[in-house]
Amino acid sequence: MLTRSLRQFQFAAFAIVLLTVAIRLPSLLHPQAIDDEAVYSVVANEIVDGGRPYVDAVERKPPLLFWTYAAVFKAAGKYNWKALHAVALLWTLGTMAGLYVIGRRLFDRETGLIAALLYSVFQPWAAANNLAFNGELLMNLPLVWAWAIAFGRGESRMRPELLAAGALLGAGFLLKQPAAIAAIPLGIYLLLPSYRASRSVTRTESIIHAAMLAIGFFAALGLVARVLHQQGILRETFYWTFTNHAIPHVFWDAGILYTLAFIGACLPLVVGAAMALGDHDGLWTNNSAEQMALLGLLVASALGAAAGARFYPHYYIQLVPPLALLAAPHYASLWCKRTQPRSWFFRPAVTYAWLAITVVAFSISHWRFLAWHREPSETARYLSEHSAPQDRVFIWGRSAAEVYLHARRRPACRYVLTFPLTGFVFGGELPGIDTRNRIVPDAWSKLEEDFRKHPPAFIADLYSGHDAQYPVKDFPILAALLAEHYDPVARTAEGMVYRMR
Repeated sequence: MLTRSLRQFQFAAFAIVLLTVAIRLPSLLHPQAIDDEAVYSVVANEIVDGGRPYVDAVERKPPLLFWTYAAVFKAAGKYNWKALHAVALLWTLGTMAGLYVIGRRLFDRETGLIAALLYSVFQPWAAANNLAFNGELLMNLPLVWAWAIAFGRGESRMRPELLAAGALLGAGFLLKQPAAIAAIPLGIYLLLPSYRASRSVTRTESIIHAAMLAIGFFAALGLVARVLHQQGILRETFYWTFTNHAIPHVFWDAGILYTLAFIGACLPLVVGAAMALGDHDGLWTNNSAEQMALLGLLVASALGAAAGARFYPHYYIQLVPPLALLAAPHYASLWCKRTQPRSWFFRPAVTYAWLAITVVAFSISHWRFLAWHREPSETARYLSEHSAPQDRVFIWGRSAAEVYLHARRRPACRYVLTFPLTGFVFGGELPGIDTRNRIVPDAWSKLEEDFRKHPPAFIADLYSGHDAQYPVKDFPILAALLAEHYDPVARTAEGMVYRMR
């Protein structure tokens, strides 16, 4: 498929970029936030308006994620979804560029291109939610480039560039917590005997290299910790990004279902990576240390995907870079006709068709899902039409962030999602289980404090159905507030809207 002709190489690279744009076109044309983008955007907009994460708007992701969103909205304007999704596209292309660099350094430019192609095809696997500018997509960029630096061959035997690699690993961790796990196999790689042998370095130099990586990692964390301390939110950041992450329930059914779904949807990727384990063609003979490191990264990424015990589909995105890098050499060898396929299954024509069908199937899934989520909810439209731009509102319900965004109204409380007030367990429904013992200490007193600062002009109760998980009557403070100061003014498809008297 790919020859060594420079012109054909450039054409192939351009075609892969165009394919990536086509794959992400549903998100580029979507007029709303996609999935997790909603809550991240609410927090980022509060930052743009002068607020602080974890104090004025609570979410459990690391601070660099919110600062990245805030930078986009500061430059392009709040609620600018086209700009946000364009940045997501560029972020994806940047990750693909890093994969290309790794593939080229370890093998050749054809392998690098195929690694980028595999990431482009399989990163947004199946579900349209995987098109979102989520934490996994964000963290993959610095992680891939950290590995690209580590796999390079610098001029100095001390390898000072590993400081930058460590800083990038730290940046990945500050975008999404599981990225820290990816630093472990890279550190081990720098200590492997095969690493020392391939680069003719001593044991002492190998230890220095690992130390460089660690120094860069902790320097990045230290710099951000200093900024958070200056903002007065270091303690709150630590609580929401680390302490408030207990695992009250393991969703085994979801884990089995989504793991099988990922394997089935990404089977060409998984099969190609499995070929690296046996390596019957000896493709990894000269890169045995890197092969072991990438297998370690795959294991670490799997642990990261399972760490929260919730097994959301987008958690599996972190598996795609190591799978793409492991699979690319074998597909390059087959497609460039350096080796003969061992069965009809791996014939180039079959694998081309398989990838094409995969792209089409994913695109149909993406377009269909997003088509149903183009319009604001009825509750959001009501709040937008009946409140003033400066009014604050409070949404009691799971889809609170989407309503804030679609109504374009600021939340009256720091809890842009209500889980601190209800003890809600992320991951799926738990019928018959009372989660109120997981309510964050002092959460309700802080809610009252926020309401005194900026009383909500409207409160929307999205838990007003007869089978609601968290009806207002079970929470006396909110029930009393509605009874004493608010009147019901509208019944929407999602619930009841109350207006301050």
